[in-house]
Amino acid sequence: MSKIDWERVFSFSAMDAVKLVVTALVILFVTKIQVVSDRLSALLIALPLTSLIAMVWMQAGKQGSERIANHAEGTFWFVLPTLPMFLILPWMLRAGWGFWPALGLNCLITVGCFWLTVVVLRQFGIDLMPK
Repeated sequence: MSKIDWERVFSFSAMDAVKLVVTALVILFVTKIQVVSDRLSALLIALPLTSLIAMVWMQAGKQGSERIANHAEGTFWFVLPTLPMFLILPWMLRAGWGFWPALGLNCLITVGCFWLTVVVLRQFGIDLMPK
C-alpha cells in the first residue's frame, strides 16, 4: 500500500461539501424510512448505496475505470466478512444480550473475520491489504 497523503485526505473543497450533503441526505432518508418500515429500511441499506455513491464521486473526480474497478472488487471481498454480524447480532439481542455488549462483540468478530478473509484470500493470490 502506498504512503497516504494525509494533507490531501484532510483538504476540503466545495465539491466535498456537495458530497457531504448528498450522502447525508441518503442516510437521513433511509433512517426516516426505518421509522415507518424496518423491512424497507433493511432493503435500502442492503443495497450498496454507499459504494454506488462512492463510485459516482470517483467518476465525477475522474479517478479512472481501473480505480473504480478496484474499489468495486475490494468492496465485494470486504462485504463477505461483515455478513455473519447480521445473523449473530439479532440472535444475541433476542437471547437477551444488551445492545452495546452485543454490538461490541460483533465488532470484534467482524475484525476477526476481516483478518481471516485477508489471510485466506492471500493463499489464492488476492491481496486485499498489500504491504
